[in-house]
Amino acid sequence: MQAQPQEARIRHMKLLIIEDEAKTAAYLHKGLTENGFVVDVARRGDKGLDLAWAGDYDLIILDVMLPGQDGWEVLARLRKDGRQTPVLLLTARDSVQDRVKGLNLGADDYLIKPFAFSELLARIRTLLRRGPARQTEIVNVADIELDLVRHKATRGGKRLNLTPKEFSLLSLLARRTGEVLSRTMIAEQVWDMNFDSNTNVVDVHVRRLRSKVDDPFPLKLIHTVRGVGYVLEERAS
Repeated sequence: MQAQPQEARIRHMKLLIIEDEAKTAAYLHKGLTENGFVVDVARRGDKGLDLAWAGDYDLIILDVMLPGQDGWEVLARLRKDGRQTPVLLLTARDSVQDRVKGLNLGADDYLIKPFAFSELLARIRTLLRRGPARQTEIVNVADIELDLVRHKATRGGKRLNLTPKEFSLLSLLARRTGEVLSRTMIAEQVWDMNFDSNTNVVDVHVRRLRSKVDDPFPLKLIHTVRGVGYVLEERAS
């Protein structure tokens, strides 16, 4: 029962829902309020942005397709303004390009419509336990620097000539630095596919990425965890 103080801290936190579908907005407001959260709702992107700037929210639930300003623009402006409030994207567009775009703009998580409320609640609690986002347009790991907006990667100040898939793969690894990512998860995030154990697409692209990111440099950053997957991190030699 020791987890109760943390759960009590999460309850009563302030959430902002930016969602134009009246039924969905009402459904989310009712469910989250019943679970102890303080909830505000905006039905337009521009109105939601005004509330996000004015209010002290612990988390924002942001629909992508919005009138006024779409979710991409709202998210981009929040991050450009330096607001690091965790953002959970809601989208009916289940493509890897949309997911990567959202993550690159600074989203902390995304959920595909239609979704189960229980899953939404679980993801919200996970983000709130994690604390404020640390997303930025620039990601640094050791001497690697990724500019997520311009899709530019350098190591040791030298430009890395990466394909779009290689950049997405490196971006995923860099954003989750120190975390071992399974081949299944990498395939879902980068290729929008269910992992087939008979295909080596992930291994082939990791090998190609290593040839550009690691091979020319003495310090190796992309590591294989046998039987699990891959991790990007700086290890002591």
